Amino acid sequence: MEKIGVFVCHCGTNIAGTVDVAKVAEELGKVPGVEFSTHYTYMCSSAGQKMIEETIKEKGLTGVVLCSCSPRMHEKTFRGCAERAGLNPFKVEIANIREQDSWVIKDMAEATEKAIALGKAAVAKTILDTPLTPGETPMTKRALVIGGGIAGITAALDIADAGFPVDIVETKPTVGGKMAMLDKTFPTLDCASCIVTPKMTEVSQNPNIRILSYSEVQSVTGYVGNFTAQIKRKARYVDETKCTGCGACIEKCPNKRVPNDFNLNLNNKTAIYIPFAQAVPKVATIDAGYCLHMNALKKGKDNVCGMCQKVCGVGAIDFNAKDTVIEEKYGAIVVATGYNPIDLKPFDEFAYAQSKDVVSSLEFERLCNAAGPTNGVLLRPSDGKPPKTIVFVQCVGSRCSADASKGHEYCSKVCCMYTAKHAILTRDHYPDTNCYVFYIDVRTPGKNFDEFYRRAVEQYGVHYIKGMVGKVTPQSDGTLDVQGSDLILNRQVHIKADMVVLAASIEADKSARPLATMLTTSMDNNDFFLEAHAKLRPVESPTAGIFLAGCCQGPKDIPETVAQSSGAAAKAICLLVKDKLKNDPCTAHPDENMCNGCGQCANVCPYGAISYVDKDFRGPNRTTITRHVSQVNTAMCHGCGACTVACPSGAMDLFGFSNKQIMAEVDAVL
Repeated sequence: MEKIGVFVCHCGTNIAGTVDVAKVAEELGKVPGVEFSTHYTYMCSSAGQKMIEETIKEKGLTGVVLCSCSPRMHEKTFRGCAERAGLNPFKVEIANIREQDSWVIKDMAEATEKAIALGKAAVAKTILDTPLTPGETPMTKRALVIGGGIAGITAALDIADAGFPVDIVETKPTVGGKMAMLDKTFPTLDCASCIVTPKMTEVSQNPNIRILSYSEVQSVTGYVGNFTAQIKRKARYVDETKCTGCGACIEKCPNKRVPNDFNLNLNNKTAIYIPFAQAVPKVATIDAGYCLHMNALKKGKDNVCGMCQKVCGVGAIDFNAKDTVIEEKYGAIVVATGYNPIDLKPFDEFAYAQSKDVVSSLEFERLCNAAGPTNGVLLRPSDGKPPKTIVFVQCVGSRCSADASKGHEYCSKVCCMYTAKHAILTRDHYPDTNCYVFYIDVRTPGKNFDEFYRRAVEQYGVHYIKGMVGKVTPQSDGTLDVQGSDLILNRQVHIKADMVVLAASIEADKSARPLATMLTTSMDNNDFFLEAHAKLRPVESPTAGIFLAGCCQGPKDIPETVAQSSGAAAKAICLLVKDKLKNDPCTAHPDENMCNGCGQCANVCPYGAISYVDKDFRGPNRTTITRHVSQVNTAMCHGCGACTVACPSGAMDLFGFSNKQIMAEVDAVL
């Protein structure tokens, strides 16, 4: 005889403000099998949890139903109550009467009726619940960090300092990411390189960290604690173990007209190059597409150039190098793939593609950098002359309307601050240069951010104009006619500018979506990685063992990126310290006698948890029949139920969510 206890939560007024919780408790108390029913202000509170535990013991309850918020919020909490009281935690069910009821239905009578129906369904399911026991899998005590920017560097150092080996995979020839490209950081105006390059060196010298630069993740299989990654190491045509970074090859390379991607193509580099002076690893890389010798080899000629090989004193140049693929096992993965500025070419109104003097904010950053294309002297890209008037345009590609054909609805979060930084640096170094900022709103929510913005206006005399730029038109004299609106003075304005700087929207790196597919984890509508819970699990992905760091999860500044990266590392360490992991027992299981081996379940499984094996079955007249049947790796299964729906023979079912239980819920609601 089942004895079910029902506990209805008020959730303050979140539920009780719309649902008659006393009536819900009263009606559910009348349902056959319910031994006890009550309601309380906050069931998740210490007092609420104590009430549940004591009632389980006093009444000898065999199952518990919580009519409360989403199970995503407090299922773990209430299962813990049951376990402490001696009840199997998988005999606890939650009827979501907040997100699925009180938050969407405003009529009390209707909301109360629905709450009762949801509660009855949960009771019906609980009666059929069976005690389940989590399984165990071994833990691989090694971490993979995908991305070598400040987020990846921070996460890797934290994990390595905890004593676990870490591999950093970075697609570029060096770690450092976007931060290595910056001149100063807001609001302190600290030198960006002075902050990030010591961290880069620390990573390279940490015995627990292996840097796999100029590499990319090709595939990831497995599950939390037991991921297997294949990593492609692209050919540098330079032996990393031999190269000393002396630069002799770069000095002698005759092809000096290769676009310099580190400087955003604002100047040129040689075909063999080191991205910047503090690069880690400080190893040269040959751009095969521009190398004179390698292009000649494709045409069957081997006597063209080869100057780098001739001058290399350690014999590090290898024109015959090939891409290689390595395979490693990891217990946890931290995704830190970063961001890219939006492509500005489609924004015709700003003349980005028509004028060299219309630049992105990151290009302006390189122009201000002492290690940049102009050695830190602010010059117009078109003619090399210093600009006398600069117009900064905010929110280019950010905060666009939902029906806009280009750009994004979200705020990129950092543009207001780095624009203020750019204007301050310009006015500080070039007091005679006028700076104008067109803005929608100035957003300065961080520590000392608003004070920094006010310094730009009050101390440095930067002109802020509330309004948007409608058009930028290149003029015959080399200037730019900036047409915009001043919403405060309610008038149209024209500014004759020498340069225009566009605050380009931050968007997810192009590698993010294919990587998410590879990792079988989720993304939001803007191609940022989706966190498991925005408030309670902000650094975890919905896929166990995969954690998020930095701008791959959404726009953020450097301090927030570092904080999130350390949080992701801490979560990874919490896994890596364990010898074994417990698996959720709510997994799929096939009835081998009904399975016909059609393969539909394996085809729809998003986690690759289903395989097929040949099994012997007893046939007629004591014969043996070998059949192809499905087999579920419970460590990989997430209990999503896709296979149970796809199975044409009804052989696949879920522990904790059986077909019988689901139908009982439906019958109870009807």
